Formats: sequence, C-alpha cells, structure tokens
Amino acid sequence: MLIRKATIDDLDLVTHIEATCFPPAEAAPRKAFKERLKYYADHFLIAFDGDTPIGFIDGFVSDDEILTDEMFADASLHNSNGAWQMIFGLNTMPEYRNRGVGGRLIEAFIELAREEMRKGVILTCKAEKIPYYAKFGFVNEGESESDHGDAKWYQMRIRL
Repeated sequence: MLIRKATIDDLDLVTHIEATCFPPAEAAPRKAFKERLKYYADHFLIAFDGDTPIGFIDGFVSDDEILTDEMFADASLHNSNGAWQMIFGLNTMPEYRNRGVGGRLIEAFIELAREEMRKGVILTCKAEKIPYYAKFGFVNEGESESDHGDAKWYQMRIRL
C-alpha cells in the first residue's frame, strides 16, 4: 500500500471515493473537495493498492479545540500554524474494508501531526465508531454539537 499527499489533480478521485463511502446527506460534494485541496492538500492523504485508489483521510489544522460543522463547510478556516489537526473524513472503498487501510491512514495522519508538532488530532464520529478510534489512542470527549447529516456525533481527541 502506498500513501501519499493529495494534489488538485486528485479532485475527481476523492469525490468518487467520498460518494461511494458515505450516504448523500453526509458526503462532501465535489465543490467542497476542490476548496479543501486548494487550502490544505498537504493534510489530505490518499492510499493506493498499486494504481488503484482505495481510501483517503483529510482535515485541516486549527487552533480551535472543538471540531465544528462550519469547518467542514469553509476550508479557508485552515490555519497552517494551528495547534490541532482535524480529521474531516476517513474513507475506505468497500472492497478494501477490514484490511487495515483505514488504520494505516489514521496512523499516517497521526504521524504527520506529530512531525508538524501539533498538540494532537481531533475527529467526530458516530457512537458505533468510538471503539475503533479508541484503539489508536483517541479519547471520547462526549457528544458533539454537530448535526451534520442529521446524525449524532461524538468528539474524540488524541494528544501527542
């Protein structure tokens, strides 16, 4: 498996993966990915099996300690000198799930945050994913204020 940083040339690829992995109410649209890649492609990792894209992880950097819905919608809020690495999405193509792809992407993202001397990494997830992220050292901080996709979300954090 190869993991590399994204570029604007990956726009169609990541849009396709997102649409495959998330329901329409939760999937980010192409326009959002165009903005994300414009502002923080260096915080967007894509995994490949040979030439086949199999997943990605992305999120910007902020001094804010709470991941908000506004962050998903406004990539310009990225602060390259921020203390916290956010995770907005972790996507693994269905045929590659349960093979460690997501875990490798999470570990690579944590390592990137460590190399950049961030305080830690923050994400939100649904209740059923809390044990999964806890395996990597994330701590559940309780219910998030997010109502993204009309779902209930929990904020998790790992301090580095």
